[in-house]
Amino acid sequence: MADRLELFRGVVHPWHHDHFGHMNVRHYAPLFDDACYHMWTRLGLAYSAMQAEHGVHTVTAEAKTRFLRELTAGDLIVIDGAVARIGTKSCAFHLRMCHADTGAEHATCDVVEVFFDPATRRSAPMPESVRARLAQGPVHG
Repeated sequence: MADRLELFRGVVHPWHHDHFGHMNVRHYAPLFDDACYHMWTRLGLAYSAMQAEHGVHTVTAEAKTRFLRELTAGDLIVIDGAVARIGTKSCAFHLRMCHADTGAEHATCDVVEVFFDPATRRSAPMPESVRARLAQGPVHG
């Protein structure tokens, strides 16, 4: 479960800056959110297939971001992630945003994804096949 998967690459643009001259905190959330969508595919669990095959999808119930180092325009970033916990109705991911050139860690985000039944608008048990796939670890390649 601890293997890390690359989920996202990007660049910090000048419009990401705030009046202090570094990337504003509001720009981290969409990058980490996009990485969560990619996590499912990288784990071999296409997000669209969960809805079609099991009648559920996931929703983010909690996201805790730690800001460790500033990022400025021109910095190249990479986000990787790992499954941190598998529960009965949820799982947790640990995501890291690192500088692509130096490897320095700039931010982390711990996300809890809850399985959700859109018909009932309530949380739902994690499908057993999804649990088994999460427990196997990441798909490389």
